[in-house]
This record gives sequence, C-alpha cells and structure tokens, in this order.
Amino acid sequence: MFCLEKFIYLQDIRTNKATMPKLQLDSLDRKILQMLSLNARTPFLEIARECNVSGAAVHQRIQKLTSSGVIRGFESLIAPSALGYETCAYMGFFLGDPTDYDNAIEKLHRIPEVVEVHFTTGKYDMLVKLYARNNTHLLELIHGPLQSVGGGRTETLISFKEEFRRPVPVGDAE
Repeated sequence: MFCLEKFIYLQDIRTNKATMPKLQLDSLDRKILQMLSLNARTPFLEIARECNVSGAAVHQRIQKLTSSGVIRGFESLIAPSALGYETCAYMGFFLGDPTDYDNAIEKLHRIPEVVEVHFTTGKYDMLVKLYARNNTHLLELIHGPLQSVGGGRTETLISFKEEFRRPVPVGDAE
C-alpha cells in the first residue's frame, strides 16, 4: 500500500495487482454519502442546503466520488414479487477446482436470476443470491444452468422473507 496525493492504492488479494485507488473521504463527502444512501434521489440542491455548500460543489463532489469508485451507481429497488419472483435463495458453491473461479463467475453472470455473487472464506468458495419464480423454477435452475458452475457441489438455502435491508453505515458525517 502506498499513498499518492489523496489516494491509497490497494492490492487485490486474488491477482496481487493494484486496484482502483481508495479516496480519502472528508466530512462533506461523508455527509453527501449518508444523504444519498438514505435516498439516492435526493436533489443536489437539497444536499447542498443541508451541507451549507453550493449545488456546484455537491455536483463536483458526487462526480469525484463516482469517478473514484466510491459511488458505484444508483439503483431502484424493485420488489422481486412484483415481477413474479416469489423464491429467494442463497447457494453455497464448493468449487471442484478453486482455480476455476473466473470460469464459474462467467457462467453465473450469464444466468439472469443470479443477482449477487460473493467470493468467500469458510465453508463455501462462493455464495450466490438468486431469485426464482417459485420452487419448481428454482429446481430447474439448480438442475440446469447452475449444475455446470464450478464442477463441485452446492448447498441451497431458501429465504422465507427479507426482514430488512439497509445501506452500509457512512459514519463520521457531521
């Protein structure tokens, strides 16, 4: 790790290559992030009033936070059930060959029902979150496209209900 201006370069643990620089956040950055994490549609002028800065300053900060990778995007949270997806499942993958990770990621990326993939420590090599229309559809996914991922075995957990979801705490916002 070395410091260059206000950025810190980190090493990617899988590739041992330098990753995107990590921006050092000040209190204004944190306040902006806190407000956006609660409501990504908050107008820049409302953020500017709350932070006692100009709208242009907020716009510039948000562009800096986006270009540096701190803000990775803005999303609309859509109820899966509104689109016919009634089953949420988590699958733990035991890869037959852990060096086949990139190939497994590529295969998972092609399955539209897969919404999250995490490289993990512990029991599983990867943890995958997916949505299916129902349990029959989930079984079709498991015996179909998910069967060929990684060549190892899987364990599936079905979520009955998401109790809550929240953004990561920003902290130190004044």
